[in-house]
Amino acid sequence: MMGKEVLLTPEGLKKLEGELELLKTVKRREVAQRIKEALEFGDISENSEYDDAKNEQAFIEGRIITLEKMLRNAKVIEHEDGQEDGVVAVGKKVVLRDLQTSEEFEYQIVGSAEADPIQAKISNESPVGKAILGKAQGDVVQVEVLDGLLKYEIVSVRR
Repeated sequence: MMGKEVLLTPEGLKKLEGELELLKTVKRREVAQRIKEALEFGDISENSEYDDAKNEQAFIEGRIITLEKMLRNAKVIEHEDGQEDGVVAVGKKVVLRDLQTSEEFEYQIVGSAEADPIQAKISNESPVGKAILGKAQGDVVQVEVLDGLLKYEIVSVRR
């Protein structure tokens, strides 16, 4: 059974593959060593080091499963020559101007697995992402938020 398609940029794919490799090699060994050392303390019923290491092991194994599933369902977004320039699509960088404040923001549109607002990477599934996908440079879009409507002009779109 196929899972939900995970859109990734080539950089996002490399990042997830790197995280998976780190977890499977280094982190698994580190936590196994911590469990072994905690067991040497004897009784595990009140052994917080053992409990912490087992919890970390469960987190690592869960993350490995999640990453493997994401990578199995990954669709890497490549910019082909046929793609229209100036049109917002996953993987492109977009400069938006807030029409109320005239403030400008640059975002890269990415799949939800790569979204990181601190790095100015917003999901194609976010309210702003949904509003601007398929729109062109010069278009004005409205984004519904809790406080009302925000209006943005798409200043530029680039790869």
